[in-house]
Amino acid sequence: MTDTSPFPGRYTRLAMLLHWLTAGLVIANVLIVWTVDLLPDDFVRPMIDTHKSMGITVLGLSILRLLWRLANPPPAFLDDYAKWEQRAAHVAHGLLYALLLLLPLSGWMHDSAWEAAASHPMYLFGLFEWPRLGFIMTIDPATKERLHDLFGLIHMSFGYVLYAVLALHVLAALKHQFIDGEAELQRVLPWGRTR
Repeated sequence: MTDTSPFPGRYTRLAMLLHWLTAGLVIANVLIVWTVDLLPDDFVRPMIDTHKSMGITVLGLSILRLLWRLANPPPAFLDDYAKWEQRAAHVAHGLLYALLLLLPLSGWMHDSAWEAAASHPMYLFGLFEWPRLGFIMTIDPATKERLHDLFGLIHMSFGYVLYAVLALHVLAALKHQFIDGEAELQRVLPWGRTR
C-alpha cells in the first residue's frame, strides 16, 4: 500500500513522519552531548543512557527511511533548482543518510568496547536490555580499551561532520523557502500547498 501525498512535489506522509522523528531525536541527542557535563553527577549516567537509546532509535528509523525511500522514490526537485543545486542536494542527502547510520553504529561499537559494559547493561529507554556487540565484547581488555578510544574518536568526528552537513541542509531549505520564494518546507510538512 502506497502512502500518497495530497499535493504533487510533496513527500509521503510516512516519509514526513520519519523525517521529523529523526530530526527531533538528532537535535535532542546533540543537546544532551552539549549539556551533559553541566549536569549534577547523579544525572550524567541516565542522560548518557538516554543518548544511547536515542541513537539506537535513530539507527532503526534511518533503516526504515531508506527502505521506504527505495520503495517510494522522493518527489522531483522543484523546477527552480539549478543543476548544481540538485547535485548538491543529492550529495547532502547521501551524506546525511550515511551519517545517520554511521553515527549510531560507531556509538554502539564505542559502548560495546567500554571496559564496564559487561557489568553495566544498557537498557533501551529503561524498557529492555539492548545487546552490546559480542565480537567486540570478547576482545582482550587491552585491545578493547584501545578500540574504545578509537571508536569514541570516530563517533565524535562523525558528529562534527553531521553538524556541518545538517547546518547546510537547513540553510539550503531556508534559502529556497524565504529567499527564492519556493514552497520548499511544504514538501516535508503535512499542511499547506506546494506549487
